[in-house]
Amino acid sequence: MASFDDREKTYERKFVHDEETRFKINARRNKLLGLWAAELLGMAGDEAEAYSRQVVRADFDEPGDEDVFRKVWSDLEQGGVEISEHRVRRQMAELLETARQQVTSE
Repeated sequence: MASFDDREKTYERKFVHDEETRFKINARRNKLLGLWAAELLGMAGDEAEAYSRQVVRADFDEPGDEDVFRKVWSDLEQGGVEISEHRVRRQMAELLETARQQVTSE
């Protein structure tokens, strides 16, 4: 019985670890996306950092990535940046992989 309990606790710890890692990867991706969009919007330095934090916070609006996409897409449109939805989504996918590499190598 102790073996079963130990195995169950191990699975629970792994699940928690995996969820924390997934959260960190998404937060890192959103920060990188915010910095990318900020550059397109002509922001730099503290202003770009502040904007990237807004993008990270946008992810708490609803489950999934659509809230982040809508935030960035809307801001780029309002900023007069000529870019396609596809390009923004592709950038999100590329930055997710970059974030995964960064987080897992820490």
